[in-house]
Amino acid sequence: MALSKPPKAVLFDIGGVCVRPYALSVRTVLSPLEAIATYETKNNVPRDWINFAISRSSPKGFWQRLERGEITTDKAFFRGFNADLRNKSLWREYHTSFRNSKKKLKDVANPTQLGDHVSLKAEAADTSPTDQDRGAQSPPTSGHQPSENKNHGDNGPSLSKLAKDTTIGDPVSIESEEVSQTSNTKTSSTNKQSTISSSPSPSEATSTLEQLPSIPNIDGESLFWSMMAHSRQPDPYIFPALLRLEKLPATHKPILGAISNTVIFPAGHPYNRLGDSPESDPRSHFDVFIASAEVGMRKPGVDIYKLAIERLDKFDKEKGGDGVKAEDCIFLDDIGENLKTARILGMQTIRVVLGKTWRAVKELEQVTGIELMDDKTRRSKL
Repeated sequence: MALSKPPKAVLFDIGGVCVRPYALSVRTVLSPLEAIATYETKNNVPRDWINFAISRSSPKGFWQRLERGEITTDKAFFRGFNADLRNKSLWREYHTSFRNSKKKLKDVANPTQLGDHVSLKAEAADTSPTDQDRGAQSPPTSGHQPSENKNHGDNGPSLSKLAKDTTIGDPVSIESEEVSQTSNTKTSSTNKQSTISSSPSPSEATSTLEQLPSIPNIDGESLFWSMMAHSRQPDPYIFPALLRLEKLPATHKPILGAISNTVIFPAGHPYNRLGDSPESDPRSHFDVFIASAEVGMRKPGVDIYKLAIERLDKFDKEKGGDGVKAEDCIFLDDIGENLKTARILGMQTIRVVLGKTWRAVKELEQVTGIELMDDKTRRSKL
């Protein structure tokens, strides 16, 4: 839906949009999916098992509960997270229905949506980012480098092809294309009998599990913190654009908001900030900041969006405005399913893609009519 006039409010996701995984030590973009893949390879864990286990644990899995603020990153969480990663029923499903099927991975969202201003969200792109995509002032590389609501809480494609339109509510949602199956026309009774006979009995299920490889012994705590460690750098295009919007005169400045799936880190933990300066606190840049772990809701559930609109509306009226509706907003996110919810409510949306975040800034410029890139950055993209 195109806005007939500039938006009253610009809403940002944090992890994967304002903040991205970027490791200066290796001078390359590292997504959590890659961190997980590295862990799986290093520890002989079957490919995609970690994503699958987290996804299928929703909505009551420990990952989802953490993002809703029901639990914290304590020993109980890591015990529960480990249990989710060793779920026998899911292990059986992974081998029988997912890994060995002809279904194709269509959408995979990043399981690390944990601490959105320190969270790691899916930012996979078709190709590895170029030096330009890393930012005009970023150091060059040498050589080629590679719905839920508040109450609910192999041989697949390469990682570079994943997360095209990802379902972000479940940090690792997996949608599959249906497998075409040919079958002879049968009567209703025959179909019922076929369905009944295809369901394994408890003894058959146990026998199947015994024939499977042992469930990997994953250290959930180590995995969690290694993924968290990769999301510590402001995006070189989105974040400066946010700062430019923030510094506009009040008469031209849109309301700035954020909707972020977060986790609550222990008090004093360095991941509660991005650095030591006041600007390192993401909240300081927004008029309205919605953190999932504080409100008990998480994207892509519709409730958290409605709450954001409610608070934006209240903020505008307190400033003498006539209020904010969904159609007055534009929302930037890197996950498809989050954007779908926003569009259903009437918001305009911009998809942010890893390695190509400058494109989202250009689109935001067109919508707002405000220049959000400096001359050096703009020249590097002409």
